[in-house]
Amino acid sequence: MPDPDTLSSAPAADSAVRERELTEPVSLTLPSGRLDTTAIGWARRPLVDTSGIGARRGLVTPGWGRNKRWEYWNVITPTHIVALTVSSLDYAAVHEVWVFDRATQQTWGRTATVIPPRDVELPGSLGTGIAIARAKDLVITVTPADGGQAWRLHAQIPGAGFDITVSRPVAHDCLAVVVPWSPRLFQYTVKDVALPARGSLTIDGAVHSVADGSWAVLDHGRGRWPYDVAWNWGAGSGSLADGRSFGIQVGGRWTDGTGSTENGVLVGGVMHKISEPLRWSYDLSDVMRPWRVTGGGLDAEFAPVYDKRSETNLGVVAARTDQCFGTWSGTFAVGAQTIAFAGIEGFAEDVHNRW
Repeated sequence: MPDPDTLSSAPAADSAVRERELTEPVSLTLPSGRLDTTAIGWARRPLVDTSGIGARRGLVTPGWGRNKRWEYWNVITPTHIVALTVSSLDYAAVHEVWVFDRATQQTWGRTATVIPPRDVELPGSLGTGIAIARAKDLVITVTPADGGQAWRLHAQIPGAGFDITVSRPVAHDCLAVVVPWSPRLFQYTVKDVALPARGSLTIDGAVHSVADGSWAVLDHGRGRWPYDVAWNWGAGSGSLADGRSFGIQVGGRWTDGTGSTENGVLVGGVMHKISEPLRWSYDLSDVMRPWRVTGGGLDAEFAPVYDKRSETNLGVVAARTDQCFGTWSGTFAVGAQTIAFAGIEGFAEDVHNRW
């Protein structure tokens, strides 16, 4: 008898598979709370309505305990790296603000786990409202503007804070993907790379400019997840020798067998989707050695300079992350053209969660 939680419509991951490109708005979920299979695919714009995911005041929602909602922003400036996370996992809210001085490798950070979740707001769909997190010694707001063409990132922790505006250039593609594990478990992710950022960063009373040459990356997530999952994620932003913007967005493991990938390369604002799984090669026992990601016309090497490592083990809930920051270089073949890139600043990570 077929497994009722198996998606027969999901194609096997194969180099010959090309995912369906979504061009019209669609809901992620059916009225029952299950996955709407017409949403399976990828898009250049955030077309998927995810308001069916997550808590509704006074109600037990479908998939309670498996719902995961978050906004993650990372900004790399010539002098610093900053990141913020606002998230709700049904039974907990988990937030983080992190600031890194690239010259001294000094860090300022605050992580808050709030059980049960409170003082957290996340919009039903990307760009439809403000994301807010408040906890002891931590305040975050993410405010969309200009119809999703700009975002204001504000965060404050003891000793550090930032106020950064991220702008979306005209005709700039993102990579939005629906990943189906089953009718009950699925994820909608929006990865947006190579977004220009400007603003200010304050550390111990000293103000630092977030000036030209600063790039932001967004990870917007809404879905219902398996309990035990591992993934790779890599992203980078910068410019090619000819001045065109360039972004790399690669992932792995968590999408295996679903027929979907979160792989693509952004050239001059145009996203070139890679539908085949990529090959990741790295040494988890020595993450500071070069990483390599290949496949689908991409041959990329990542050179780490810093490992942001975190580990939590509360028994039933556990997480381990190695997020390495550094630079990407390599080549990308698209059509008859091979594009060489170097010095693209970003990160690569290996994560294992029980959540």
